[in-house]
Amino acid sequence: MAIQNPKELFVTLLSNVRQHEERATKIYQQLSEAAKDTEIQEALESRVFLEGKILNTIDQCFKLIGEKPVQINERFHDILIEDFQRELAEIKSPAAKVLFIAVKANHLMHFRMAEYMALVAMSDVSERYDVGVLLESCLADKLSFVERTRRLIKERVKGKILEMRKAA
Repeated sequence: MAIQNPKELFVTLLSNVRQHEERATKIYQQLSEAAKDTEIQEALESRVFLEGKILNTIDQCFKLIGEKPVQINERFHDILIEDFQRELAEIKSPAAKVLFIAVKANHLMHFRMAEYMALVAMSDVSERYDVGVLLESCLADKLSFVERTRRLIKERVKGKILEMRKAA
């Protein structure tokens, strides 16, 4: 699809974010099932719940600008899922698997945050502050998840270090 103007670029990027959010729900469900760790499963299940809220917010953005989502290429997420499944299968340690899952969830979230930052900036430049506020609320949810995941990873690593010290 050829993009002719900034509005078409915005609609394409917003469509991309929307489609990624739909797919992210499935990815977080897979990560949660693979986690085998209650705290990480709960965090990922909460993330799945929030994805529904974010999708509704994005749909409101489309409504405000009077546009509908356009079709985008999904290959990027297909590659992420394939790589995740292959790499996870190669990890034998349950503790390492838990950390790997948390790290991958954080990586995915950083991709999303960059997209939201660009869309918020574009909203501001086009003086669509109503849309910018909605998108910024989605970004805030992403930032919260990244921080929560960072703390979970830190606690897991700290716990493993303490276990190793006690065993030594």
